[in-house]
Amino acid sequence: MFAQTTATTTRTSTSSLAVGETVQVNITNIATASSSGTPASCPVSVAFYNTSGAIIGTATAATLTSGQIATVKLPYASAGAAGLRTVVRAVVSHTATYPSPPPCSLEFSLETFDTATGVTHVHNAGGAMQGGSGH
Repeated sequence: MFAQTTATTTRTSTSSLAVGETVQVNITNIATASSSGTPASCPVSVAFYNTSGAIIGTATAATLTSGQIATVKLPYASAGAAGLRTVVRAVVSHTATYPSPPPCSLEFSLETFDTATGVTHVHNAGGAMQGGSGH
């Protein structure tokens, strides 16, 4: 019998953020149940960091099942910035337990938008994160 171990995968995306904007991370689990019927399940967390590397706002954790989408937002007012704009880094993390993790396939993006109107200013397709066997 194999001992259980965990492994964490992280992806980052960096964006500038100006007064009146909000930065948002969108995460989707595109995995389906395995051929043996194990449901797709992805534990994820999102945290935002300032230019000094300190966490800003509140880190958010969720478990996404097949097809679920989670969004995590950070408005400029919560970034603790002193000027008219700042740079923030979003870190998306997924932890899987091995040897038999459930199917998990995450896609994420980062966007900034006008907080008052909702108009998108920047959209960055962050990429994919694999976890779990998918079998």
